[in-house]
Amino acid sequence: MARKRRGTPLHGWIIIDKPPGITSSAVVGRVRKSTGAAKAGHGGTLDPMATGILPIALGEATKTVSYAMDGSKSYRFVLRFGEATATDDAEGEVTERSDRRPAEQEIKECLAMFTGEIEQVPPIYSAIKVDGRRAYDLARNDEDVKLEPRRIRIDQLTLTDMPDPDHAEFEVVAGKGSYMRALARDIARSLGTVGHIRELRRTAVGPFDETLAISLANLETLGHIAPDSKAILPVETVLADIPALALTEQEARRLKQGQTVPVLPVASRTPFKDISQGDTVCAMTGGKLVALAKVMGGEIRPLRVMNL
Repeated sequence: MARKRRGTPLHGWIIIDKPPGITSSAVVGRVRKSTGAAKAGHGGTLDPMATGILPIALGEATKTVSYAMDGSKSYRFVLRFGEATATDDAEGEVTERSDRRPAEQEIKECLAMFTGEIEQVPPIYSAIKVDGRRAYDLARNDEDVKLEPRRIRIDQLTLTDMPDPDHAEFEVVAGKGSYMRALARDIARSLGTVGHIRELRRTAVGPFDETLAISLANLETLGHIAPDSKAILPVETVLADIPALALTEQEARRLKQGQTVPVLPVASRTPFKDISQGDTVCAMTGGKLVALAKVMGGEIRPLRVMNL
């Protein structure tokens, strides 16, 4: 018999405004402790020095974490010109210096090189695995780390401020797998100098932005929270872009038991007329999420059943 998980069965999302100086995993631990949630995970790592939006999935919402991680993310960062660091941020040892400081117009003109589908070599201090080991572990042990470039997507990249010759502030909207530390490093290199991120803040992850966030300190003052607390967003919040299909109670029971449901009767009751083979859908009944499912061969097949 499976061991029952300790804690309160809370399901949904809590959006934390992460403070600096703490890991994302540590935030998850403090959220679990303060809320009493039986299960929790985060929807996309933030560096310890970074602040901003860190979605925390509770209970059944952990089954939808990939949808948060795959969504676009928005950032604001300050690039410090003239100093490269081992970690590409302010926490690393300075490894190279340059006297060159680019002009504002030079910076603006180079940004097109970093917009759209581009190749990026991740920072060596990252969680990417090399032969089964984390790159940051290799780097900390002074072992040689060689990371291959990866295709990423930068949707928007804007220079928003240049308070002095040493610093420039940017706003970015990027796709999955984009490293802001690497972006700052590469912008500086393209301008004939070196640089690192001095400050980094994530302002949005998919549908979650700063208007929905609560500080970790404020959450901890609330203590254990009720399942219907306004601080907890519904599980399906992160699934807003996925079509929802209304099921009868009988159809819902079939999906929850791992069985398939014919798609035609369900499709006839939905306003979505462009659902195709292979599409992922949210199966709903009575306003509650029953399962994430896939339309295949004239059937709705459960992918992840929700126990809400």
